[in-house]
Amino acid sequence: MPLLEVQNLRVTFATEEGEVKAVDDISFSIENGETVALVGESGSGKSVTALSLARLVPAPPARHDGGRILFEGRNLLDMTRRELQELRGGKVAYVFQEPSTSLNPVFRVRNQIAEAIHLHRPDVTDVKAEIRKLLELVGIRDALRVMEAYPHQLSGGMQQRVMIAMAIACRPLLLVADEPTTALDVTIQAQILDLLRELRRKLGMALLLITHNFAIVSNLADRVLVMYRGKIVEQGASKEVLRNPRHPYTRALLACIPRLGSRQKRLAVIDHELLVK
Repeated sequence: MPLLEVQNLRVTFATEEGEVKAVDDISFSIENGETVALVGESGSGKSVTALSLARLVPAPPARHDGGRILFEGRNLLDMTRRELQELRGGKVAYVFQEPSTSLNPVFRVRNQIAEAIHLHRPDVTDVKAEIRKLLELVGIRDALRVMEAYPHQLSGGMQQRVMIAMAIACRPLLLVADEPTTALDVTIQAQILDLLRELRRKLGMALLLITHNFAIVSNLADRVLVMYRGKIVEQGASKEVLRNPRHPYTRALLACIPRLGSRQKRLAVIDHELLVK
């Protein structure tokens, strides 16, 4: 049985101009310990899909029009509020793309990590020691100093490491990383991706990586799901999809990647009118 199985999920948003199908009848699964990448342009439905996995999409204006989200065989759409609270953070955790807006600016780092531990791991007796251990696990050497810092006193890369420490504080079975390197420079991006790879190996958790960057997919993901206009138009083993894309949209995305040594003066663009014909 897969750790996560999404079956024919549909999510609709009510707008002044009518209903918008943000997620339109998609199905996929994630196995224990597997890394899956969800790829597509902004507005394709990636983040709504990711947030739906723990029912974090506000309803209204969103509405689940159909389908099931099975986590360890249980349908999230049938869970009570208390059951969802136990799931969120405890079994499914999130890392978002803007750590500076995800961290609370008025609380020290230790207070924010401690809250997650108190909520989901009441058996931990020495919370301070556990926080230090978590910070060191995500590659923060001066953990004692960082524990007492406020978010604004840390660099963007350090803030993201703190966010990852918070996410893994409760040993989740699935970590959802939604564009976790977008706000970081290239060198720090590579460090964060290496960290996610190493944590998945050490903790044995599954990883759902939301991205538009195929370079990340090729280096990190076992499988890839390509999303376009709310639908998954292609999925398969990462190396196979990158080597032999079958859907026109996947081929168009790959054609947009700049390549060293290319004499092409202009970057390729996606002709959406051609794709929907």
